[in-house]
Amino acid sequence: MHRILTLGLLVAAAPAMGQSGYRDGGFPPQAGPESVKYAYADVLRVDPIYETVRYREPREECRDQQVERVERTGGDGTGGTIVGAIIGGVIGSNVGSGNGRRAATAAGAVIGGAVGRDIDKNRGGPERRYVSTEQRCQVVDVEREERRIAGYDVEYQFKGDVYMSRLAYDPGNKLRVRVAVSPAD
Repeated sequence: MHRILTLGLLVAAAPAMGQSGYRDGGFPPQAGPESVKYAYADVLRVDPIYETVRYREPREECRDQQVERVERTGGDGTGGTIVGAIIGGVIGSNVGSGNGRRAATAAGAVIGGAVGRDIDKNRGGPERRYVSTEQRCQVVDVEREERRIAGYDVEYQFKGDVYMSRLAYDPGNKLRVRVAVSPAD
C-alpha cells in the first residue's frame, strides 16, 4: 500500500515537474520593450565647450569736422548807389534830346543807383572767413564676435565604469542616469 501511495504521488507530480510554469512552451510572457530605472552617477569632470559667434549690428558713429565758411559783408549800399546813379545818369543823358533826354537821364540814374546798391551789398564788401566745427554722423555696420558655451563634456562614473557624454547643461556633482536592462540576444 505504501508503494501505491508513492507511485500515485509521483504520477500526480509528473505533469507539474515537466511544466516550467509558463505558457507557450516554457518561455516567459513578453515584457515591455525594456526594463528601465533611474539612478545617480558621480560626476568626475565637466569641461565647457565654447563656440565663437559672429554677427553685425548697426551703430552710429559721429566725428567732429572743421568747416570753413566765407561770408561777404556787403556795405550799406550808399557808395554803390551813388556811383551807380552817376554812371546811369551819364549814360541816360546821351540818349534822346529835350525832355526825353531829361527823362532818360533820370531813369538812367535810378536804374544805375539800384544796380550799384546791389553790387555793393552782395559783392562789393569785404569777405569774412571763419572756421567752425560741426558734428557729422553716419550709421555703420560693426562686426562683433562673442564666445558662447555650446555645451559640456561630462565624465561620470556609474557602478565602477567611467562614461563620457556631451550635455547642454552643467550637471553639478551628480548626474541622473537612465539604466536599461534587456537580454543580449
